[in-house]
Amino acid sequence: MAVAAAALSATAVTQAVNVLDAGSLLAAFGALGVAVVLFAETGLLVGFFLPGDSLLFTAGLLCAPGVGGAVHLALPQVLAAAAVGTLAGSQTGYWIGRRGGRALLAEGRSRKLREGAARAEEYLARYGHAKAIVLARFVPIVRTVLNPLAGALNVPARTFALWQAVGGLGWTVGLTLAGYALGSSVPNVDRYLLPVVALVVLVSLAPIALEVLRSRAGRPAREPAAEPGDAPDHASAPPAP
Repeated sequence: MAVAAAALSATAVTQAVNVLDAGSLLAAFGALGVAVVLFAETGLLVGFFLPGDSLLFTAGLLCAPGVGGAVHLALPQVLAAAAVGTLAGSQTGYWIGRRGGRALLAEGRSRKLREGAARAEEYLARYGHAKAIVLARFVPIVRTVLNPLAGALNVPARTFALWQAVGGLGWTVGLTLAGYALGSSVPNVDRYLLPVVALVVLVSLAPIALEVLRSRAGRPAREPAAEPGDAPDHASAPPAP
């Protein structure tokens, strides 16, 4: 009976977990959930929809002293779990790309994944390996696809390992400590957890919005630029006999 009750309880908890809700994940799995989610988001292409930014911020918030509620986490455990999850996940994604090649991304059925792969490749071409690997950590979807893309494009393994560690630690530690600082400085901030997390999600999506606006603004500027270059050719052409 006790075993059956435990199994039933575990099933109920599993069914109640919402993988898209940071609070639900943390309530069910604690710091271990942080490691698993970040590993899936940065290492497995199926994890592009997971809430990495809001999860880190919320976890830091729930580590702050004085924050009430059913969940309270330990800051050292969260930082360690976040670091292990994101660093191991990124290396896994890189080696998947090395083994699977670009076909792994090209054959993906998800439009978001294909767009993310194109954006990640643009980052690598525009900023170079080091800067692109670091910046990708702060852009949803791009941080998922850049790791296997770097492997497929044969980015040197040492270069990738170094800069993914720099970017990964900056991303995880920065967001976790930001949540911890807010929870420590604002009394009863847990009452406004949902609006705060929603704000974090909007801020995390800002780089994507800026990229879209920049690309749309750049299209009209490039098209008229071709006309002045064509004018001298027509003007200098000899008259027909």
